[in-house]
Amino acid sequence: MSRAMVPSQQKLAEKLTILNDRGRGMLTRIYNIKKMLTNTDSKPAFLSDKNLDSVFKYLHKKFPNIDNHAGALQVINNIKQDVVKSLSLYYFTFVDIMDFKDHVVDLLTTIDACQVHMDVTLNYDLTVNYLNLISTYVSIMILLSRVEDRRVVLSLYSVAYEYLHASCDPSFPRLGQLVIDYDSPLRKLSEEFVPHSRVVVPAIMSLHKIYPKRNLPADQMRATGMLSLLAEPLKIMNVPNTDMVQCEYLSLDSMERWIIFSMMLCHQYLQEAQLWDLWKTALQSGYIIQLCRDEVLHIHSYINTFFESLKGHNMSKRITEVKDLQHQALLSAPGIHRERRKFLRSALKELALIYTDQPGLLGPKGLYIFQALAVARDEIHWLLRHFDNPPSKRHNVKLSQEDFVDRQLPELLFNMEELKSLVRKYNQVVQRYYVQYLAGYDSVLLNQLIQDLNKEPNLAHCPEDESVILSSLYNSIAAVSVKQVEANDMFDFRGIRLDWFRLQAYTSVSRAGLVLRDHSDLGKHLNMIVFHTKMVDYLDELLNEAGDLSIYCFYTQIFEHQFKQCMEFPAQHRYSIVFPIICGHFMNATHELCPEERHSIGTTSVQYAHWFLKEMSDEVNQVITAICEEQCMLNYKLLPKHSAASILQSSNKHKKKQDKKKHVGPEEEKPGVESARKNRENFTRMDKLHMALTELCYAVNYCNVIQVWEHGFVPREFFIQHLETRFNKALVGMMMYNPDTSEIAKPSELLSSVKAIMSVLQGLENYVQIDIARVFNSVLPQQTQATDSFNGEKTITANYTNWYLEVLLRRVTVNIGQIVYSPNRKAFVTVAADNNSKENLYLAAEEYADLTELRALAELIGPYGMRYLGERLMGHVASQVDELKKLVIQNKEVLFNMRTSFDKPDAMRELFRRLGRPVKQPGNTKNQVSDVDSVLMRMTIIGILLSYRSLAQEALLDVLEDRIPFLMASVQDLKHFVPNMKDTKYSNMKQQVVNEMASAAGLSCDIDPLLISALRSQKNEDTARTSTSSVSSDPEVTNESDYELACLLMVFVAVSIPTLAKKDVSVFKASLEGNLNNCHCLAKAVNQIAGALFTIHGPGDVSDRLQEFLALASSSLLRLGQSQEHDKEFVKNRESVYILLDLIVQESPYLTMDLLESCFPYALLRNAYHTVYKASAVDN
Repeated sequence: MSRAMVPSQQKLAEKLTILNDRGRGMLTRIYNIKKMLTNTDSKPAFLSDKNLDSVFKYLHKKFPNIDNHAGALQVINNIKQDVVKSLSLYYFTFVDIMDFKDHVVDLLTTIDACQVHMDVTLNYDLTVNYLNLISTYVSIMILLSRVEDRRVVLSLYSVAYEYLHASCDPSFPRLGQLVIDYDSPLRKLSEEFVPHSRVVVPAIMSLHKIYPKRNLPADQMRATGMLSLLAEPLKIMNVPNTDMVQCEYLSLDSMERWIIFSMMLCHQYLQEAQLWDLWKTALQSGYIIQLCRDEVLHIHSYINTFFESLKGHNMSKRITEVKDLQHQALLSAPGIHRERRKFLRSALKELALIYTDQPGLLGPKGLYIFQALAVARDEIHWLLRHFDNPPSKRHNVKLSQEDFVDRQLPELLFNMEELKSLVRKYNQVVQRYYVQYLAGYDSVLLNQLIQDLNKEPNLAHCPEDESVILSSLYNSIAAVSVKQVEANDMFDFRGIRLDWFRLQAYTSVSRAGLVLRDHSDLGKHLNMIVFHTKMVDYLDELLNEAGDLSIYCFYTQIFEHQFKQCMEFPAQHRYSIVFPIICGHFMNATHELCPEERHSIGTTSVQYAHWFLKEMSDEVNQVITAICEEQCMLNYKLLPKHSAASILQSSNKHKKKQDKKKHVGPEEEKPGVESARKNRENFTRMDKLHMALTELCYAVNYCNVIQVWEHGFVPREFFIQHLETRFNKALVGMMMYNPDTSEIAKPSELLSSVKAIMSVLQGLENYVQIDIARVFNSVLPQQTQATDSFNGEKTITANYTNWYLEVLLRRVTVNIGQIVYSPNRKAFVTVAADNNSKENLYLAAEEYADLTELRALAELIGPYGMRYLGERLMGHVASQVDELKKLVIQNKEVLFNMRTSFDKPDAMRELFRRLGRPVKQPGNTKNQVSDVDSVLMRMTIIGILLSYRSLAQEALLDVLEDRIPFLMASVQDLKHFVPNMKDTKYSNMKQQVVNEMASAAGLSCDIDPLLISALRSQKNEDTARTSTSSVSSDPEVTNESDYELACLLMVFVAVSIPTLAKKDVSVFKASLEGNLNNCHCLAKAVNQIAGALFTIHGPGDVSDRLQEFLALASSSLLRLGQSQEHDKEFVKNRESVYILLDLIVQESPYLTMDLLESCFPYALLRNAYHTVYKASAVDN
């Protein structure tokens, strides 16, 4: 005798929960297997081996009855271990699917036996889980039939397994039969579902109360005020009036899948009117239905193929109907869904604005958010699968691309994310509301309904299980309070929801003690309680359930296309941030039964998020760059050089009218004209750029952190990094430095452009919350170094240093008489063009090397950059000093005699004749230069370099006194009041440290610390080179005293100065206060070189040695004055050279005019000045 089935012992709720979760896992696994076997890169290598083609054909033909001893299969024996290892995942997935099928069939049979009544509006959880299980089961079986090489994979594993273990895998026979049975899955499934139809059909019928209301065209949605909080203003604070709250955000895609799959298997019931209406509407909504992720069915063709296979069932009418429905879907569905997306854009935007303004409405009207998210998500899913799977051309229906290419889709996606962010932001508002609702209303009404149950005459007493569950539900919700929300207590109502699920199973079977459909008020109220509990403890999951967009992970090409489209459409720029946010959804697509895909999906999400943010940052930076270019052009028009035309025009106003009439030509626009506008509607390019910047910055500033997988992306940091890189490149680019033509922008113009760009960047703080000072502090100091830390490229400092030393100062030293250093104008001035120069055109040195330009340079590269410039310059000076030492060593004996014989005119004349002999230059027989000329030339070069150095230091001092006046006052005090210690050694060290600091700040020092440093490092290198070589190439060089060489160098320069008088280019120009050949720079060279050399090599007797130099130079010049009359024309620039002696004394901190007058008559100096100034006046 069979025992009656007890519903509570069947665990229907538990089994449905577990099997649905397992079904999703199995669907994910079979989907991945299909993808891997389709892709030649991911499937095992031996499956692509051409040598095994005959084996595969044999296995496919004989499946599942395979003779493992067949000769054709012996090849597998060689690779059996590889086969078993590689195919085990595939094989056991099929085995798991077979087990899943057995459990599903068993559960469906149990539900049939229990005669469970399904109604989605009443026992919501039971019906939804039941229909989901059927849908998942059908999808798995259809996907199983679409896996390529499934027969080969299973039989190959079985054969290899038997070769390895000497016995067949026990699951293979049943597995083989499963594959054979489900080669045509719908035919087998329809046979299986004949007994299940008694439960399936009522479940589908119950959707008739929901599906037609949800599947409305956009016009009807507007007319009914769907998703509108303002449709009924008086009821804005009321809870939505619905008795099937969870059905309101049920997925439309899911319902259509349930209807189509169920009625496809139970097609005999399509004659019923309500089922036919559901079937017709679902098939008209689209022509693609989702199986799993991006695996889809062209559903009409698939149904017709199945119906055609049903012989003897007279299905021709149904086939015709399906074809008609397909035609209608192709014609009307794209337009209907396009209009629905338009409606949703405005509806969701309205919701977001209202909830942002009044977040308290998230409590009573929270359901609207989940309705809106669910409908929007379904529309996006529909668009993706239909856009990616166009219909066959044989249907002769021309689809409009406008229905599928939605340029405003980012706005809809953004509004979805905005609603979700509002719920997360104000989650405590929602929690407080629904906790009070549960305790203050739901528990009271539930208690009343339970009492009404006990009073019913038809119900003698409530069954024990049901009574316990109801009491537990009441006690749980009555116990909650607002204090728990305020204390941030964790709520967990999963037990309540599972108890209600169990109660649905107990009360929905036939002959139940408590029949749920007879007490619909109780069922609908408990459904509402479940929704309210989810609003308290299940908000994040509820948002994922209603608004998950992880489907984009499998439509990456469309995802990219939509993003690019968004970036091309300025009106959608502000919504671009939604794309990296959606990347955070991708992990929702994973399942714990398929852990191997987590890494690949996670990596994909991170890569796309990074790419989106990078592209957004690049786009913002391009807009900023365009604005900066416009501002730089406007700023360029304001440069002083462009005022010449206006000045000329104003000066011509006093001319005759006839002259004015002759002047033809349009007037140039003055700066500022672009700001005058007659009509605000006329958008200029700058207006458009600022609009684009506003929109893009809104996107960048939208959220602080985007969580993607296990990474946190900060959009503002992305933007700042790209902005720093772009700003750094722009700074160097604006120099317009061309090494080939030696062209470069003037420092003042570059500074003006940099300030214009900085003002634009400072304005960014009005658009996005960033610290622009941080960008400046990161980028601008980089330009004070030789190379930047971004890419190791040359900076402003490096390029300007190279240009000034290798271009400008080289021309000054090489092209004698063309560019002169003018002390009174504080600039290098071009006095003549080089007509023979093939290097470049005319170069106006005063436009690059005057005090104004060097101030601009100092402001651009700062003290660090100016120090680098000084170090490079002193390196050139040190190399010239090294060459001078070599000349001294060559003439050491003559110089030594001259040093001791300066009071013997005849001896000096003879010695100087020996010193001034021309020396043959190697490879140059025409131009023979004497050592005297070489010394003067190199000392002049040093003087020019040091003059430029002093000018640059003065410019730096001006800038720093303006920028940091208080700090500079402290530096000047330290320099002026250095304590004079008794111990000379420590005093010198102190003086050296202070001089280093003062020099870095632009203050002038008696001896330049950088020059001392350069000469000292050169001395150390020479010493190291001498000590490492075992045999010196020149013993005289190595053994020579550095101090003696320094003394003899001063002698050499002193006795060589008179020869300058013989050169035409030595003439002194009073307007420039300098000689044409820059020999007036010798004053600075003599003092600085003497001071540095005797500080390094000697006992510190700089003053004595300079006095000796003055005596030698004055005696040599006095002899020049005693020259005969016929020599006076030969030494016509004698007065110009006399002035040089005065300049040396004026420049020197060690020599005085008294000393000069003691060895050189002042009358000669006075007459010299009178002569040169008179000559200059005549020339002018």
